[in-house]
Amino acid sequence: MSSIEVHLPPMFRHLTGAGATVRLSGTTVGEVVQELVRTYPPLKPYLLAGDGGIKHGISVFLNGESAYPDELSRPVRDGDELHIAQLVLGG
Repeated sequence: MSSIEVHLPPMFRHLTGAGATVRLSGTTVGEVVQELVRTYPPLKPYLLAGDGGIKHGISVFLNGESAYPDELSRPVRDGDELHIAQLVLGG
């Protein structure tokens, strides 16, 4: 398993009490996200849709590049950085 630095947007930090970054492990983006919501359950309804995928309005970046599409299946390596961003939606 790899140690991944996960960067959280300011609007989610109060749900973790952990600050701007947390270190988690996994072999894919999906495993890291699952560990994130297991460790900080209040994040789950904000990050994950009912089908277990990333919720509409949330973007995941792996080492500064969008992980979309199939972001949950993307492999991660030790030292990678995952950024979770909430998109501004509207019209």
